[in-house]
Amino acid sequence: MDAREERGLVIAATSKIEKNKLGWKVPSQSGNGSYVVNLDHGSPFCTCPDFEKGNKCKHIHAVEYVVQRETKPDGSETITRSMKVTCTQEWPAYDYAQMHEQEHFVDLLRDLCNGIKQPEQTFGRPKLPLADVAFAVTYKVYSTMSGRRFMTDLREAETKELVGKAPSFASNARYLEKPELTPLLKTLIEQSASPLRAIETDFAVDSTGFASTTYNRWFDHKWGKVRSEAKWVKTHLMCGVTTHIVTSVEATAFESADAPQLPQLVNATAQTFNINEISADKAYSSRKNLHAIQAVNATPYIPFKSYSKGSQGSKKFDGLWAKMWHFYNFNQEVFLAHYHKRSNVETAFSMIKAKFGGSVRSKSPVAQVNEVLCKVLCHNICVLIQSMVELGIEATFWTSDTKEAVVPKALSNMGF
Repeated sequence: MDAREERGLVIAATSKIEKNKLGWKVPSQSGNGSYVVNLDHGSPFCTCPDFEKGNKCKHIHAVEYVVQRETKPDGSETITRSMKVTCTQEWPAYDYAQMHEQEHFVDLLRDLCNGIKQPEQTFGRPKLPLADVAFAVTYKVYSTMSGRRFMTDLREAETKELVGKAPSFASNARYLEKPELTPLLKTLIEQSASPLRAIETDFAVDSTGFASTTYNRWFDHKWGKVRSEAKWVKTHLMCGVTTHIVTSVEATAFESADAPQLPQLVNATAQTFNINEISADKAYSSRKNLHAIQAVNATPYIPFKSYSKGSQGSKKFDGLWAKMWHFYNFNQEVFLAHYHKRSNVETAFSMIKAKFGGSVRSKSPVAQVNEVLCKVLCHNICVLIQSMVELGIEATFWTSDTKEAVVPKALSNMGF
């Protein structure tokens, strides 16, 4: 799929395309007017400047996607007036995706894990393939069952040849405690979002916490009693506002500040997606974050704190900070229309916790982080299944324009 086809898919999924007497009316992405596309008289025709140069433009691709979606299997067409995406749920597609989710989940997870290259073993007893280990720990989190009870599902996966050999519940637990597994899971999360790179152009960022069963305890000398507080895993993520797919994530076993996490989330997402705008709350308001977003040719929609000023006091003048500060203060209605897309990241958190739990079972800090990353990976695969049904997306991983799975050297020395 070339650049024009991808842009056409975005237009078909997010814009209002209407059929009239002349053909199809396709809005311009710049917001200045619209173009007419006609497919009925021989070769396709469009009134845009790109077509006049002899190219098959993105508007023609958009109309072809619309016609394809409206054509029934028997060849007949369903006449509609709009392809605009709304909040109305397509219940038949939703029901189908939910009823067939598990069978598609294991197939997609297997395809995703197949991209993990097994390090060459030169000594020692045979090691479990890393692809099988990643499959097992993620599938276990998807099942929401304990390690021992999950073994029935894992043995069935072995029977279906989804794994070469089912790891024991103890092996799964030990691998989850390895810090070297963390970057591998992050790569799988980013790769699982890649099939939707033609759909998502606007993104939202926020953080949340996942509760744990471990506690911090201390003696309160003032009141003469022992106090305790539950630990939790702080999770920062960026998601697309259309499908709620998570494009990048950072999880820590301690309370980490929000603002410093934004640049790495932006850079990780920009490796796969074309970013148009990013919405975040006031906790991410800083000059460094504004410039990190601008560096990937995107527009930041981050509100300013009440004490913020256009000049930033005695600090060196920053043109981007001043520009966005004036935009925020003197164009509130326009700014907030973009900023309120941030609520979609709250929806993503709700989806993850409702389906896979708002707490982790693991005891060690590293295992807790890896368990949260597995939850996010499971969420992405479920979102991808829904998108395949509703949007007709084909899930293809590890293509030439996406990065390979990086296997840390330490993982090649681990064998269970």
